[in-house]
Amino acid sequence: MAVPPPFPIGCFGICLGLSSQAILWRALATSPATKFLHITPLINLAIWLLALGVLVAVFITYALKCAFYFEAVKREYFHPVRVNFFFAPWVVCMFLAIGVPSSIAPNTLHPAVWCTFMAPIVFLDLKIYGQWLSGGKRRLCKVANPSSHLSVVGNFVGAILAAKVGWAEAGKFLWAIGFAHYLVVFVTLYQRLPTSEALPKELHPVYSMFIATPAAASIAWGAIYDEFDGLSRTCYFIALFLYCSLIVRINFFTGFRFSVAWWSYTFPMTTASIATIKYAEEVPSVASKGLALTLSFMSSTIVSILLVSTLLHAFLWKTLFPNDLAIAITKRRQGKEKKPLKKVYDIRRWTKQSPLSFVSNIGKHNSGDHNSTDKG
Repeated sequence: MAVPPPFPIGCFGICLGLSSQAILWRALATSPATKFLHITPLINLAIWLLALGVLVAVFITYALKCAFYFEAVKREYFHPVRVNFFFAPWVVCMFLAIGVPSSIAPNTLHPAVWCTFMAPIVFLDLKIYGQWLSGGKRRLCKVANPSSHLSVVGNFVGAILAAKVGWAEAGKFLWAIGFAHYLVVFVTLYQRLPTSEALPKELHPVYSMFIATPAAASIAWGAIYDEFDGLSRTCYFIALFLYCSLIVRINFFTGFRFSVAWWSYTFPMTTASIATIKYAEEVPSVASKGLALTLSFMSSTIVSILLVSTLLHAFLWKTLFPNDLAIAITKRRQGKEKKPLKKVYDIRRWTKQSPLSFVSNIGKHNSGDHNSTDKG
């Protein structure tokens, strides 16, 4: 079995967390609701540069994987969880454009920036949403999982950037697409259809993405219409309720080792913090400002802890990535290789070996592979 370099597409989740923090600290420094803090814009600049550097490093590394291990990348695309992270690089680019420091670029960006970063999102939308609509093996009721929110949230981020470049109508168009598919994904996940598979415990952090989509929708609506009105607040309250629902189930997110999947916490928490700041601007009070500061402190603390942990696991302990057995290219004969591929969309089978989580016992996975081969 030839195992490609263990660098999954999920590593862009690190970039999501850092780039969204750049937007958060820009909001903290410029928002009227938090001006009493007197936060220097230099924090936004430092985090933005860090996020840009990490994005470049991750992008180059994954581009090399695409060049030399394209079959492994192709298998990641057919992975029901990892396919949603193909949206992440372009969402990160839009985050960096939205959170760019005023000392680097003007507040109003050129529309070409939006066109460049939004084109891949639209292409993936047409491809993946079309598969959801047309049915088959990749219909939504079979592949839906919490990471599916990532394929929706890109539309709302694109709507925010469209408002920033002055294309309000394009923002409305993207918001409508995103909201329509958000409702479908939300209802599908809430129903827990018999055709869907539950995620293994190691991937439970992606459940936090339930928060990200309504929070991003509220920010996008406010950016398009320049007002945090009733619909924005409705989406924000949905995100806040889901945030509380996940907090009270803290045991649901414990009992598994550190992995890149933990970065799934950061982007939703930061998005909710930014939405709370926008809400505090429209409804200024001690409670709203206190909530904005609390959520901002929590998200920044989590990002800091995860950044230090990631560096330690990657460079000191060298335990960040296991062997990517889920997409390993086998040397078996073609006849014996076809049977396992029939279950390519089975979430439980794939995520059980996902490099987004730590593999505590590689031997268990190897024995599992032999058992599945014997059954076949």
